[in-house]
Amino acid sequence: MMDRPDFTGKTVVITGAGRGLGAAFAVILADLGAEVVMTGRNTEQVTTAAEAIGLRTGRRPQTIVFDLADPGQVTLTAKKMRDEMPKVDILINNGAQWLPGKMDEHDAYAIVGTIASGVTGTLLFTRGLIKPLEASGAGDILNIISISGLPNVPLQGASVAFHAAKHGQTGMTEGLREELRGRPIRVSALYPPNLVDISPLDAEAWEAPRDRDSLATNRDIVEAGIFALSRPRHVTMASIVIDPDHGGTLPQ
Repeated sequence: MMDRPDFTGKTVVITGAGRGLGAAFAVILADLGAEVVMTGRNTEQVTTAAEAIGLRTGRRPQTIVFDLADPGQVTLTAKKMRDEMPKVDILINNGAQWLPGKMDEHDAYAIVGTIASGVTGTLLFTRGLIKPLEASGAGDILNIISISGLPNVPLQGASVAFHAAKHGQTGMTEGLREELRGRPIRVSALYPPNLVDISPLDAEAWEAPRDRDSLATNRDIVEAGIFALSRPRHVTMASIVIDPDHGGTLPQ
């Protein structure tokens, strides 16, 4: 791994942290000294992940359960956090609903929920935490999007709703970057491809070498995110695209 950065004293809020990439970010940032706040919509998943981190580091992360697809829950949760947290140093917007398949296979609820969680809920949650991010004096917003949010990338099994949500997150990121210009908050975006889901809690899988034809893993995305977040404040890694193949050409 890269030179070990130090996040001691930093408060990090991660959405979608109960499993997968969000949980991997939570483990590594806790390892690096951060005070992690894990959010998600599944109580059991978020609690289990937090307890595992507590056993690993001796510091159990705070957990908050809410549904990004529900604007009322998002607004109330963000307000409560804003009122109770004097500062947030890093917000990692990772939570979003995955929806594969074709339009005529989905009901209206699935389509609305996918777009609402990725775009509306994420924007409302971010808006609610701007004050504590600004209070940090060196805040970071890191949006985990997807190569589905880039132009001319095929669906690759994703639904049109998911594709639309990820393009919405790209627009949200660009808008936030412009609106927050001049304030002490950086805005960055990561664009992962399809991933192999591995956990830092499984040391063998996390440390295993991978050949040139392997898919990217959670570790690749976490390390790219940590790199962006640990840059000096005169640098913003605005958009990091993780190419899905060794040849360096999108799409794959």
